[in-house]
Amino acid sequence: MRQTSRIASVMSLLGGFVAVAMTMGLLTAGLVIPAVGVAGQATNNGIKLFNQMPSDFQMNPLAQQSRILAADGTTIGTPFNENRIVVPLNKIAPVMQHAQVAIEDERFYEHGGVDPRGLLRAISSNVMSGGTQGASTLTQQYVKVAIQNQALAAGNKNAAANAVARSGMQGYVRKLQELKYAVTLEQKYSKQQILDGYLNLVYFGDQQYGVEAASLHYFGVHASQLTLPMAATLAGVVNAPGVTDPINNPEAATTRRNQVLGKMYQQGYISYKEYTDATNHDLKSDLKVTNISSSCASSKYPYFCYYVYDWLLGEPSLGATRKEREAKLKGGGLTIQTSFDPKLAAILDKQIKAKVPVNNSAGIQSAAIVVQPGTGLVLASSQNTSYSNNTGSGRTAINYTVPTDMGGGSGFTFGSAAKFFAVITAVQKGRSIDSDIMVPNFSGTDKNGPYVRFTNKEFPGECGLGNEDWDVHNSEGHKSGGPMPLVKATAGSINTAFAQLASEIGVCDIRDTMTKFGLKHGDGSALNKTPSGIVLGSQAVTPLSLANAYATIAADGKYCEPRPVKAITDANGKQLKLTGSDCKQLVSKDVARTVTKIFETVLEPGGTAYESRLSGGRVSAGKTGTVENATQSWFVGYTPQLATAVWVGHADNEKPLKDVRIGNTFYQGYLYGSTVAAPIWKAVMDEALKGQPKTNFPEPSEAALNANRATVPNVVGQRPDNARSMLESAGFKVQEGSAQDSRMFAGRIAFTSPSSGSKAAKGSTVTMYPSTGRAAYVAPSSSVQAAAPRRTQATSRSTTAPKPSSTSAPKPSSTSAKPSSTSAPKPSSTSAKPSSTKADKPKATASSSK
Repeated sequence: MRQTSRIASVMSLLGGFVAVAMTMGLLTAGLVIPAVGVAGQATNNGIKLFNQMPSDFQMNPLAQQSRILAADGTTIGTPFNENRIVVPLNKIAPVMQHAQVAIEDERFYEHGGVDPRGLLRAISSNVMSGGTQGASTLTQQYVKVAIQNQALAAGNKNAAANAVARSGMQGYVRKLQELKYAVTLEQKYSKQQILDGYLNLVYFGDQQYGVEAASLHYFGVHASQLTLPMAATLAGVVNAPGVTDPINNPEAATTRRNQVLGKMYQQGYISYKEYTDATNHDLKSDLKVTNISSSCASSKYPYFCYYVYDWLLGEPSLGATRKEREAKLKGGGLTIQTSFDPKLAAILDKQIKAKVPVNNSAGIQSAAIVVQPGTGLVLASSQNTSYSNNTGSGRTAINYTVPTDMGGGSGFTFGSAAKFFAVITAVQKGRSIDSDIMVPNFSGTDKNGPYVRFTNKEFPGECGLGNEDWDVHNSEGHKSGGPMPLVKATAGSINTAFAQLASEIGVCDIRDTMTKFGLKHGDGSALNKTPSGIVLGSQAVTPLSLANAYATIAADGKYCEPRPVKAITDANGKQLKLTGSDCKQLVSKDVARTVTKIFETVLEPGGTAYESRLSGGRVSAGKTGTVENATQSWFVGYTPQLATAVWVGHADNEKPLKDVRIGNTFYQGYLYGSTVAAPIWKAVMDEALKGQPKTNFPEPSEAALNANRATVPNVVGQRPDNARSMLESAGFKVQEGSAQDSRMFAGRIAFTSPSSGSKAAKGSTVTMYPSTGRAAYVAPSSSVQAAAPRRTQATSRSTTAPKPSSTSAPKPSSTSAKPSSTSAPKPSSTSAKPSSTKADKPKATASSSK
């Protein structure tokens, strides 16, 4: 009964195919008549079933590896699910084409998708054995593998299993469907197209898909360069890749290769001499195994590779969802052209590790990133760690230069580098390059030296101090009190001057400037609103965001979203549209040029980074930054061509950078931004710009420098109402600050900011300060020198830190962005948290003037 049932099933289905095929003129009468005669009535049922089967089979695009390329065309990474590189048939050696046809389907060029002789032989075998094997043409094999491949790509494991079912009714149905698809495929496509599809589709063992990837993997040559022994070896692998690949099973591979060579000789593809020479050829002499990983962890530039990968997962042109984008990235055969410059990266790497060696005894890390002004393109980055998911000394998977969602951490507190944004805001509000800041006198002295105490009178409202006082110190004996030019306050990084400036122009306005320029915490949250965090940089940002913000001013105020990718093309060479590549003018050219002139003074005599001025008289601008207790230090600087941010500090603790040995150098006292970060910046920029023209920054217009400006009247000693009237008559807005200790009569104006006699834009605000009638505090000269540490510090009057407001930044995320499932997982980003959670509270906010 079982035998009878089996015969009926086979003949019913096969008879249906044969009957339909006869009407199509595909098979000979000699083949059809026996089939129909045996099946009888069952054949009619088979015909019905056969006619109901789908017939439209498309040769869909194959999943293949994408390539991430550096600016010089070298490969940074190759994301893929299947390591496949699709090539046209004319890029596959003819000997490879002949070898595959000879071993798989010797009548490939004669039949129409189904081999009549093979089919007759299979009918007899299958009836007796119960199987559905045999008679598969190369076209049928292509159909089977393509259906399975499409099912796997769609995540349908059941459909993939059905595509290769070998027994039972499912096997019969599958075989019949293959036959129908094969016939219609041959009607629609040429033999060359089918062979091309087959050679690019099939699995060649050892995780290699398609002949190009297999050729490169096993032999280190392209498919167009395959020799006869190589081609025969590859052709032999396809039938049983698990047992005949030449790396894991060289003896079986040699035996199978010789079988292929025998078929090629029998079918006239090669001569007898070619056959004997090839069969005697040593397989091992051909092997030049090259392994390509889909994980960025194996890249020469793993940190940048993961940055690009994670950036692409947010690129809408690759799909509507993150899942779709990843599928496109790992199977779409994309070519991703990045802006990464390996030569510049090598310069960064050399200079960082020369100053801050990997795994140094002080446990200090350093990182730097370079952005191109006017484009936002990230040209290079580096850090003094080795990429590893096993964190330890000198090892991490966190990219210190980028935010959490790009494979980085939460960033680092950035100290006085924040003053850049106060100056931008001040210039936008009409402060001129030669304006003065009327700096308050010291209020007293504590263990950290003389300080100026600010209250909620100077800092009211949403971005104010609330109930806390803010005691601001200066570094290295800088005095306080009296008019100070804005350029001098900037060059010397005078904290009390900048606190005063912020109280006049508005902390919220400075914060708005920072936000417009792209600054936010490394975890993506908005900057908090505390004066210390905004004015003195006691909150965490990334080197990427700082470098790009400074690059915006270098580009005459044009802001471009930072990005590592210049272009993306799909497998067909079509360029995809990139989002976020458009730039916008954030501030006027005159504002940007004025800001640059102010920050050029940082690298001029009297500036905190004078010793790191660029060689050969090349112009540059920038700012140092050092955090409380010197746990972090920075230099961010730019020329018209490049903007570079350098960070040196502790990624995972709050240990001060004080009295430390880094490599062969011992640094006594605190490490300022000018101590290590600025020299690294200089060395990088000098080498990177070698041979490039020495381009000067454009000058602000005469109108910006001189137009619409007026002299601030001298109202010292006047009553507030008289002083207000005089100032308003001169064209200024007026606000009254808190009373200051002064020898002037109580209630009379002690000073103004900008100061009397200085120039300021008409319509800008002048703050007048009445006197308390008490003599101003004067710090003893000895206490200035002895009590003030070599850093600038701002502390709270209260011994208890205030509770953070709802606008305070949340704690750093405990996890970092992770690569895809094919990539090595990344560790927690807690190793890249800010140096201190106290940095967002007035009690512990600080910034060095160095």
